[in-house]
Amino acid sequence: MKIEAKSFVYSFSKNHKPIAHVKAGDTVDIDALDAFANQLRNEGDKIDSLDWDKVNAATGPIFIEGAEDGDILKVKINKITLDNKGTVLAGENFGLLGHLLKGSHVKIVHIKDGFAEFSDSLKLPLNPMIGVIGVAPEGEDINTGTPGKHGGNMDNLMVNEGAVLYFQVKTSGALFSLGDIHAVMGDGEIGVSGLEIPATVNVTFDIIKNKKIEHPILENEEFVTVIASALTSDEAAEIAVEEMFKLLSGKISLSDPEIAMLMSLVGQLQICQMVDPLKTVRFVMRKEHLNGLGVLELL
Repeated sequence: MKIEAKSFVYSFSKNHKPIAHVKAGDTVDIDALDAFANQLRNEGDKIDSLDWDKVNAATGPIFIEGAEDGDILKVKINKITLDNKGTVLAGENFGLLGHLLKGSHVKIVHIKDGFAEFSDSLKLPLNPMIGVIGVAPEGEDINTGTPGKHGGNMDNLMVNEGAVLYFQVKTSGALFSLGDIHAVMGDGEIGVSGLEIPATVNVTFDIIKNKKIEHPILENEEFVTVIASALTSDEAAEIAVEEMFKLLSGKISLSDPEIAMLMSLVGQLQICQMVDPLKTVRFVMRKEHLNGLGVLELL
């Protein structure tokens, strides 16, 4: 099934009308515009011409049949197919360095042979990932530029090919959307832009019935991670650490003090992004340490 980039949302909302219906186990291709809704695609395009009301367009929502409040939506990212060029920007009042810059600057970067050609002498390896991904929240609408318990604009480098994400379902059908694909981005997204690019994302949906999580969880072949967003990175870090502790407590053959010790010894607290209305961090554990304790799955 192919879901084309013809209908977009700029918020995650239980009130949006679905653009497609799928079932648990279905695999679909989802087309996505870049974070600027493809408005800055050519040399000479100016930020002054950008319609900021059309930033972080997400393709969706997609209604997953059988997903109900109290379930978990499982989303596996199978493949991210990128366009042949992307856009990156920097400028005055943008990101963590905006106070040091003058004016606004747009750069078009071409993709060739697995690299982003940043300049004639500098070619960057691609790390395709999804910036905006999530489900409808139970309460008020949340702008696609803002992360939270529903997912949203987490800008997490680990949301890439092979990753499996888990979201708490809060409304019938989950109402899943995604967008804001990056060809290259560093942890923090400190300049407020990755290499923004149109793409097609192949995902597989599943439902875990009658289980609850507070914040998005991600796993891949090597890691399990909890993702948390809050007003400050300090707050987000505390939430991510506590949620990982709760996830492990009672499920592995260690006492709670030993879990805290293990997390301190081998856990990794990492920044996802620092430039959105809420800051996002992840707490990461290697599966080899958990599997060594007899844990094959945590959900």
